[in-house]
Amino acid sequence: MVVLDCVSKIYNVNSNKIHAVNNVSYCFEEGIMTSICGKSGSGKSTLLHLIGGLDCASEGHIIINNTDITEVKERSLSAFRRKNIGFVFQFFNLVSELTVAENIRFAQQISKTKRDDNYFNELIHTLELEDRLNHLPGQLSGGQKQRVAIARALISKPALLLLDEPTGNLDAESSEAVYSILQTLRLRFNQSIIVVTHDVELANKSDRIITLRDGQIVSGG
Repeated sequence: MVVLDCVSKIYNVNSNKIHAVNNVSYCFEEGIMTSICGKSGSGKSTLLHLIGGLDCASEGHIIINNTDITEVKERSLSAFRRKNIGFVFQFFNLVSELTVAENIRFAQQISKTKRDDNYFNELIHTLELEDRLNHLPGQLSGGQKQRVAIARALISKPALLLLDEPTGNLDAESSEAVYSILQTLRLRFNQSIIVVTHDVELANKSDRIITLRDGQIVSGG
């Protein structure tokens, strides 16, 4: 479970305070897929980065599985992220010289989690990557690359999966497939998922939708 308690992110620009995220409170339930929607500049990606500990909140508290990450020092926060949070971004960030299997396993090595071949095989089967394990990223379609990125994010069994515009570089068919796979992962592994997207039609495939405007929740909160 993720709890946001009066969270704000404030930037000082030419002596003016800009609220990228403004006093947001919300509870993301465990095992639920939530989409965060809003126009460009609404604060949705900033909010996701705050939840993921990639940026620091100016005010408020962010509690993930009973840990208030706003009170955790950076070194401990890095370890917490590796263990508890998986990230998927719009750009796949795969290592071009590594095969699909190596890209996925590489993330596991970094997080220093115990190798679980049964889980690996189940994840690969769910993401329909069995026949792509020995391929290099350059031999994959955009949708396949994103599925590899999702597998890489999940291989360490994080409690929370965060995705920032994961379909931004995909065509409509591949985008639909990614959302379908995310729901399958949620159901199979009771995975908590938060997705930032500008595509309301795709967001409707989530269990919950919240909409941000000017850094505040205006619907779904």
